[in-house]
Parts: sequence; C-alpha cells; structure tokens
Amino acid sequence: MSRQTPSLWQTKLAARLHDPGEKALILGRTREGHEGGTVRALREALFPQGVPEDVERLVRRADWWAAAADRPQWPRDLADRVDWTKEPVLIHPVSGKEIDLRQQGRLQEIDPEEIEEKSRIHFERLKKHCGEDLRKILLAFWRFGPELVEEEDQSKLGALWEQLPADTRVPDHSIWEHLDLASAFAGAFAAEALTPGPSPGGRGEEQGEVALLALSIGPVQPFIAAARSTSDLWAGSHLLSRLAWEAMRPLVEELGPDAVLFPRLRGIPQVDLWLRDQGLPDELFAGVPWKKSANADANPLFAAALPNRFVALVPAGQAERLAGKCRDAVRNYMQELGKKVVDRLLEAIGPAKDESLYCYQQTRRQLEGFPEVHWAAAPFSLVGVSADGKQVTDTVQLAEAMAPFFGVESGKPCGFLASPAWEVLQKEIVWDDGTHFFVPNPGVLYPAVYDLAERVLPAAKAVRPFEQRAEQGWRDSISGEAEWLTDNPEHLNVPAGKRRSRQDKRGFKEGEHVETLWTRVADKKPSWAKPGEHLSALSAIKRLWPTLFAEEVREKTGIDCSRFVVSTHTMALAHQLDRWLGQSGSTASGFAEEADRLKQERIALSTRIVRRHRDNPALEDARKLLAMMEEAQETENETKAARLRDIVRKSLATAWPEEKRGAFRLETYYGLLLMDGDRMGALLSEGGKVTFRESFHPAIRKQFDDKAKHNEKLKRYGNTARPPSPGRHMAISGALNDFALYVVPHVVQQEHLGRLIYGGGDDVLAMFPVADLLPAAARLRDAWSGTSRFAPAAGTDNERKRLKLENGFGWLDGKLLRMMGEHATASAGLVVAHHQAPLAAVLRELRAAERRAKALPGKDAWSLTVIKRSGGALYLTAKWGEPLVALIALREFLAAEEVSRRAVFNTQTWLHDLPEPERDGEMLQSLLAYQLSRQAREEAKSVAERLAQRLTALALAQPKARLAWLANFLSVAEFLSRETRTGSTKNKPSEEKERAA
Repeated sequence: MSRQTPSLWQTKLAARLHDPGEKALILGRTREGHEGGTVRALREALFPQGVPEDVERLVRRADWWAAAADRPQWPRDLADRVDWTKEPVLIHPVSGKEIDLRQQGRLQEIDPEEIEEKSRIHFERLKKHCGEDLRKILLAFWRFGPELVEEEDQSKLGALWEQLPADTRVPDHSIWEHLDLASAFAGAFAAEALTPGPSPGGRGEEQGEVALLALSIGPVQPFIAAARSTSDLWAGSHLLSRLAWEAMRPLVEELGPDAVLFPRLRGIPQVDLWLRDQGLPDELFAGVPWKKSANADANPLFAAALPNRFVALVPAGQAERLAGKCRDAVRNYMQELGKKVVDRLLEAIGPAKDESLYCYQQTRRQLEGFPEVHWAAAPFSLVGVSADGKQVTDTVQLAEAMAPFFGVESGKPCGFLASPAWEVLQKEIVWDDGTHFFVPNPGVLYPAVYDLAERVLPAAKAVRPFEQRAEQGWRDSISGEAEWLTDNPEHLNVPAGKRRSRQDKRGFKEGEHVETLWTRVADKKPSWAKPGEHLSALSAIKRLWPTLFAEEVREKTGIDCSRFVVSTHTMALAHQLDRWLGQSGSTASGFAEEADRLKQERIALSTRIVRRHRDNPALEDARKLLAMMEEAQETENETKAARLRDIVRKSLATAWPEEKRGAFRLETYYGLLLMDGDRMGALLSEGGKVTFRESFHPAIRKQFDDKAKHNEKLKRYGNTARPPSPGRHMAISGALNDFALYVVPHVVQQEHLGRLIYGGGDDVLAMFPVADLLPAAARLRDAWSGTSRFAPAAGTDNERKRLKLENGFGWLDGKLLRMMGEHATASAGLVVAHHQAPLAAVLRELRAAERRAKALPGKDAWSLTVIKRSGGALYLTAKWGEPLVALIALREFLAAEEVSRRAVFNTQTWLHDLPEPERDGEMLQSLLAYQLSRQAREEAKSVAERLAQRLTALALAQPKARLAWLANFLSVAEFLSRETRTGSTKNKPSEEKERAA
C-alpha cells in the first residue's frame, strides 16, 4: 500500500480531530459541547464534503477501543464529568500521586469561548503552513498540537496545555496521548481494511484487524562498550540510537509517527529533522531546543535519545511485511554508511575511490546482517468479538496463544486473563444493588495482547541463525574480532611491529616496514586513527561517526561543530578550569609559543563552563590549555609532554593564592555514571501498583467510596491494581522522553560540570569531574522519580533552582514534565578512574558496579568503584538516601581547609582493635567524634559530633562486619576528598555544617 493513499491519512486525521485539545477546560461549559467549537470548525475546513461514512465508522471504532484500553470502568450511575477548571487535578500513572494545579494556572479565569478560539487559531495556523496535504497536516497536528503558542495571557495556561487530561474523571493520561492512540488504531484499521484479501481471523476486510508489533535491534552493550575514547563511547551510543530510528522509519512513513506507542517520538530531534524532510516548514521549528542551540555541547541532536526497541500498532495482515521493511532499512543504512566511511578514508589518504578495492569488499561482508533484528507480533484477532466489533465474546484463542509462555495447560487462563481486573471486566455485570458496569470491547484486552508480544520477542531472540564469516590475518585494534580494513589484502599478514608510516620518527625502511591504509590515515587524520590503530568496518564507522554526524547537522541546520565530545582529562580538570576562568587566572610563561604550535582540533568544554563564562575572552585560552594536555598525552616526546603539562599546571595555579601555587597539582581523576531504571519490563507489562480507585479524580473517588461501602465486589474492584494500558505506556514513554531530553541534560550539563554521553529512555551514561559525581547521581535519582529525597539542598545555585521536583512531576523553566513517579526506582554504577586508565577496563568496572547495585535486595541502590592509579580499588555499595548523603557530607568535611585528612588515617589505626558495635554504639560514636574533632579547627569542630553520630548509625545498620564496612567507607570518603580538594573551591565551614546536619 502506498503511503500516499488518501483514505489512510483522511481516517487518521478524522480520528485525531474527534476530541479537542481543550476538552477538559470546556466540558459542560459551552452550548455546543466539546464536539462543537474547535472540532466542528476544523472538520468543516478539512472535510468540506463531510467525513465519509466508512471513515467515520473506523474512527468511532478506534475511539471505543482507545477509550476502553485506557480508562478504568466504573458504575454507570456515577457522575459522568468533573468541572476540571474548579478541581484541576492530575493523577500520576505510575505512582497514583495527585498534583493539584489550582495554584499554577488560574483556570477558572479562562473563558471557554476564549480557549476554544485560541485552540482554533492554533490549529488553523498549523494547517495554513501545510496547505491541503492531509498527510502533512496530520504530521503538523501530531507534532505541534500539544505546543500551544500563546501570544497573550500565557500565565492562564502556562505549561498545562501539554498535560490536559483526556478524561477529567481519570486524569492520568493526556488528551494528546488519547488522540495519538485513536489515530494509531484508526490508521491500522484503515490500512488493513484497504489491503486486498481476507484479514486475520476471517472477520472480513471492512473490520480491519490490528496487531501489536514489538521489534528490537542489537547487540547493544558489546557495540557501545567497544571503545578506546569517550568519543568512541559517545559514537557507539549515538549511532545505536540513530539505527533505532532508521529501523522505525519505514513504519513511521507508512503509518505515521503516532503508530509507534513506545517510545513516544514527539519531540525527538532526529524525528523533527525527518518531519522537515517530509515538507513541514522550517518556521514551525523555530522554538524547538535543537534549533535554538548553536552549541553542539548542549544541542539535543547530539544526545542519544532512542532505545533499541519499539512497540507499534500495525495492520495485522501487514506485520510481517512491515517488520521486514524495518529490518532491511536499518541494514541498508549501515551498508551505505560503511561505504561512505571507506570513501572518506580513501579521500583522506589520496588514492582514487575504486569499489573493487578489498576494503569495500570487507565492509560489505563485515556489515552483512548487522544489526541483528528481532520482532514479534500479537494480533487482536485472537480476541473473539461480536459482529459490530463492540463486545468481547471469547478469549479462547488468546488463552491458547499465551499458555506456552506462562507454563500452563493450553486454554487455561493466565497472565491478564487470570487477573482480578479481567474477572470483573470480562462480561457485563449487574450486581444485587443495581451496580452496572459497561460491556468491554477488545481494547480492554490490550494488556494481554501486549504481554503476549513481549513474551514472544525474547523467544524470537533465542533463535539466532549464525553463519561463520571468513576473517583472515590480523584483527581490529578495538574489538579483536574482524579484519582491519585494507586496500591491499596482503597487508593483513603484516605484524603490528612492521606497520609503520613513512613519517614515523623512528624511521621507515623499505622492505622491512609496510605503510598501511591506517598508518596513512593516522598521518592525515589523527582524530580518525591513533598511531598503531587498525580498525574494522564497525570500529571505523564509530570512529568517523562524530565527523559524519556533525557534517549532517551542519548541512541540515547550519550548526557548525567540529568537536563536541569532552575527553577524560578535560573532565578531570573541569573544576580547576572553571575556577581559573572565574578568578581571571593568567597563562604561564611559554603558553603563547606552544599555543601557536598546537596541532589539535578545537577542544570541547563542559556546557556549564561555556554558559557561565561565555563572555570571558579567556575561554579560548582555556580550550588551548586543554589542547596542550591532549598533545602531551599523544606525543611520544617525553620532554615536550612534561613542558606542556607544566605550562598547564602553572597557568591553572594562578587561580589560587600565591602561597599555594607551588604545591598546586592538576586533577587526574574523573567519574563515570551508569544509571538504569529498575524493573522497567515489569513496569510496562504488569501495570504497577496504582489501583482503579486511585486513578479516579478525587470527586469521582468520593462517589465511588460512598457506593462501595455497601458493595464488597465493588470495593474489591476499586482496590485491584490497574493493568497496563496503551495510554499508560504512552505516558511512561512521554515521561522517559522528558527525563532524557530535558531533565537529564539539565542535571548533568547545567547543574553540574558533566557531559552526557547517552540518555535514552531509562538509561543514562554520563561523565563528571569527581567533585560532581555523587551529588549528580543523587539528583538524577530524584529526577527519575520526580521527588526531592536524596540530593543535597540546592543552596544558591541558580541552575539547580530552575528544576523543581514534586509528586512525580518536574517543573523546568515553567514547563510541566511528567517523571516516573515515587514508586519507580533506579540503580546506578559509579566509577572514579585516572584519566589515562584504559577506557575499556573502566567501562567493565562501571557495568560491574551497576550489577552490584541491582543485586541488592529491592535494587534501588548505587555502587561505587574507585580505581587507584597506584593499583588496587575501593568498592562501596549502598541504598540511596542516608549512605550517599553522609558520604558527601564526610567528603566535604575532610576537604575543608579547617580539617586534616589524618582524621581518617588515625581512626583506621585503632578501629580494627574495637569490638563490633552493638545496640546504640555509644563507644564507637564517642571515639569517632573525638578523632574527627581533634583534626578539625574552628567551626568545623561542631560538624564532627553530628558526623560521628551519622557514621555510627550507618555502621550499626550493616548486618555484619560493621567495623570493616566503616573503615572502607572512611577510605572512600578520604580518597574523594583528596581529589575534590585539588579540584574545587573549599566550602566554608558554615556550608559544611549545613550539609553535615
């Protein structure tokens, strides 16, 4: 079927217009009702001859299914509406927490005719930009409908337009999520009905059958982890996100972006670029973050924002074809990208491009079948329905399909079909007291169909067709798996010691040394290959991806960025550099001469540094200082390296008092964070802990409770946990998007001096200076849940004050963002390592730390590894909360000017001689307080007593080896305070006192 088929886009557009965005604000307040006003005006403008009856029939069916899938049932005689302008309450879909918006928007002041007029003008403006093309109009309405442009009276709605509920009685998902779902169902119905031949289940063409398609690409971790630099690490993450989009693209082009239920694609920068390619005018994107940011360090286009899997609503009879198109599209993209990379390598070293060269053959062979693509589809035709499609008649086929995945007998109810919710909802019920429930339609069985698709997908992954590929000669320098690319296959047998550039300072002897493709690349393009590196097709693609993507962005947006990945030593020096710029430090003798000789490309800085010091003329000198550090690390001339490091050290030392400059040392350690949401699969497939009753608006809940007092069945129904729903999935996907696109970059790069490497969905990979690692981890954990429980107080940091977290939501610069809620937890692995430590080894430790955190009972934990340059490591694993807050407080206490770190060394000399503390640990607390106070001066002494009390309480909470745990805790804090002391301004004693308390 062609994507230009008018009936498909006509049907989707009609479905998207069946409810107005302002429904919650006008319901019961206008004469014509919510289906008049904006809806009528837009339908008359877009369908002057009226909506065809066959389209209207599909739209009604889509609305029924979407509503049934999303909203809990309740007795028919409860109130059928809530005056939401008087009681504007949102319910968090994961936690069930309420957020009362009465103080945010003064909604009662909004005249219903006024908001209808604003809405109509908003959508007519979008339509005007798209002409008469229904497909473009649909795309514009989908992308920008939730973003109301208010030129006046903005405070009356503020950020609420995007969160207005679909149903004021069940305000746990937005009207936009409902319209997305209705459009997705309608489009799948229409596409299937338009397909020749019988539909699955034998129900005929007019019905149109739909299925859930789950598709994933991989491998994920091995692809990302194969990295020698932070640039490789970013490239692997970002390229994987791009491949996820390339896999979705055929489906999106055929059925529209709203067909993808998870992840939500609205607002994803890469999707925005696609929308522009589809003909949406540039003016519509004027206010989007990626268009406004000219700095690549902070531009969302450079963030990896998409996970490696998606779930979509598709025509059941076309699921296999669509999955095949997705698979072929992403693999063809990789083949094209591989060819482009080889083209660029050959262009760089001079010889004419010739596709008969062996490197082209290698690339085609090595990329064949990459990435792996697995898919599964579960059709709604497994559900028996009445002739009019309104009622479920049986679930026999569905139960039979589910049985093998639940280990039960064929046909026996399992999963959702065995849940208390389905027990109530499966048939029309009239109870003794007259309580009457609606009759369920197939949309109610979305949880069972979704669960089936999610269980079939791992089974599909378990079937791995494998063909052995012939790989000869020496292997890739990074992965060690495939041949390195060469224009001469005989070079593959040359050992590493014999591969040498003619420009090599060690000399080049004809007949003894061989100049390879990669030795020439290293001469011409040092950022593409380091001396001695020889890369395979995949490694070469990752290495050139920053260059190729930056060029693509420049071509499409005009944003110029030659370097945007922060190096490990740049991150280690971030706090010292920040202070040098803030204190108007000077450059040391010899700086100008060495700066003129620099060969390195322009160095990227932390976003916060650039923002804070953007008007500082010394910012360019700061980049040059970092370039000198990079040159010192790359050069084989030890004398030159020492001279460059000395210039950098003496320059940065000028930000400190003169008497301390001689002892000043450069920071050499940095931190990595890997955070991952806990039980995300269960959260999506099981539905969480929110009950039917909790998801009702308070006004409806009160009526429900009154009725349930004398009806045990109704009461039991109200206390049943709600099953998953597409609206819930879309709400979770929206929360993941908001977290990844807005909140994570803000916390990492605005509140702290970090650099985000990957932030897609529930995964975060970021790099920090050591001083920021622990506070940033706590803040990200808070942001994940939309609460303020674990992170230290904001203090005077204006960037921190921009983000407010409360009741599962976040307010960022006036924008209301849904987070994952207080019941959603996350665990994190943290590593502190020397900037010269091999990145692959550091990443292995990082993932091991994350596994330790998730291994704690209940998860919701963090685990820190400190890799010492001198050898050995420290490990500390604990739950979020007091252990982390106390560690930060102790670290800052030890880093204060008035405190000697000998407090830790002295404590450890006698700690092992004590008996294990019991009961209140009075002796341990007394000795700790004495030792900490003895090594402190002035106001810091008053902090020691409280710290001793907290440390003793933490030790007593350990199930065994309490003193050993405390000794390790003290060692970790001492090490972190050492690096913090050399890297940042000391806290005043008053600040220490506040944090310790």
